[in-house]
Amino acid sequence: MSTSSNNELWLISAPGESTPLETWDRLQQTTQNLSVNSKFNIPDLKVGTLDQLVGLSDDLAKLDTAAEQTTRKLVQYFSEVLEEERNKLQENLVIGNKDVHTYVTKFQWEAAKYPVKQSLKVLSEIIGKQVTQIDNDLKTKATAYNNLKNTLASIDRKAAGSLVTKDLSDIVKADNFVLGSEYLQTVCVAVPKLQIKEWESSYFTFANMVVPGSAQKIVEDQEHALYTVTLFKKVIDEYRANCREQKFIVRDFVYDEQSLKAGRSERDKLVQEKQRLYAPLVRWLKINFGEIFSAYMHVKALRVFVESVLRYGLPVNFQAVLMEPLKNSQKRLRSELNKLYLHLDGSASGPIEVN
Repeated sequence: MSTSSNNELWLISAPGESTPLETWDRLQQTTQNLSVNSKFNIPDLKVGTLDQLVGLSDDLAKLDTAAEQTTRKLVQYFSEVLEEERNKLQENLVIGNKDVHTYVTKFQWEAAKYPVKQSLKVLSEIIGKQVTQIDNDLKTKATAYNNLKNTLASIDRKAAGSLVTKDLSDIVKADNFVLGSEYLQTVCVAVPKLQIKEWESSYFTFANMVVPGSAQKIVEDQEHALYTVTLFKKVIDEYRANCREQKFIVRDFVYDEQSLKAGRSERDKLVQEKQRLYAPLVRWLKINFGEIFSAYMHVKALRVFVESVLRYGLPVNFQAVLMEPLKNSQKRLRSELNKLYLHLDGSASGPIEVN
C-alpha cells in the first residue's frame, strides 16, 4: 500500500518468539537501517474453526479489493469535485483528525464500530455492508452532481464555440431583427472572413425575395463574421441551401425575447444549484473518506489476523508490523526479512505480507 505522500508501506505479520515483544525487538534490530517500523495493533479476536478461517481468507481478499476500489473512486471523484481547488485534496483526506500516514502508522482498532466480541465472519459482514453502502451512495451523489455539471458545461460550450456553433443569445439584440412580421424574417449567417467581400456582393442573389441592403455585420471572431439578413419567410429554405453551397452557414436561430430570458434564467439556476450542492457534497466526501479508509484498514487487520493463525497456528502468537522502507532499501529489506525467518518450516516459509 502507499500513503498520500506516496511512501511505500509494507504490512507484515512476523511469527511470534516467546512473546510478541521479542519478535518486535528482533525485527527492529535487524531492519533499523532499512525501514521505519510501527506496531500494527490488532486486538485479540475470536479465532473460530479452521474451516471458517479458510473460507474467510478468500472472502477477506475480495473485501480488501472492494474496499480499496471504493476508496480510490472516492478520492478520484473528490479531486474532480474540487476542480480549481484540488490542491486542497490532501488536507481533506483525513480520518477523524489524523492524516492518512498518521492513521496508518498509529493504527488502533475501533471497537465501537467493530466489536471484538463478534466473530470474524460478523466483523467482515459489518465492514462489507459499510463498503457497499458508501459505494452505492457515492454513485448516487456523483450521478446527480455530474448530470448538473454536464448540463451546465453543455450550455457553456455553446456559448464558447465559434460563430458557426455557439449560442447567439448574448451576441444579437432585438434591433438586429425584423420582429412581428407576418411575411418577413431575419436570419443570422456565419460567413468565413476570407469570403466577406464575396458575401457582401452576392448575399441578395441566393433567393428572389431578399430585402436589398439588409445585410448587417454584427460581430467577428478569428474565422467568421456574423451577419443578419432579412428575407421573406417562404424562401428561407432555398436561401439556406444556396448559402451552404457557397460555405455560408445560415444559423438555426430565431430571436425570441422570452426564450432568451428563459435560457439565461436556466443557466443562472444551474449555477446556483451547483453552488448549493457543492459544500454538502465536499463535506460528505470528506466524512466518508474517513469512513471508507478506516474500513479498509480494518479489513487489512482482519486479513493479517486470519492469515497469521492459518500460517503460524495456535495459540495466536504473531506481531503485525507496518514497515516504511527507506529510499532504495526495498530489495535489501526483503532479503533481510527472508533471512530472519529462514528457520520457519516449509508451511510457514517467511513473514506474511498483506498488499
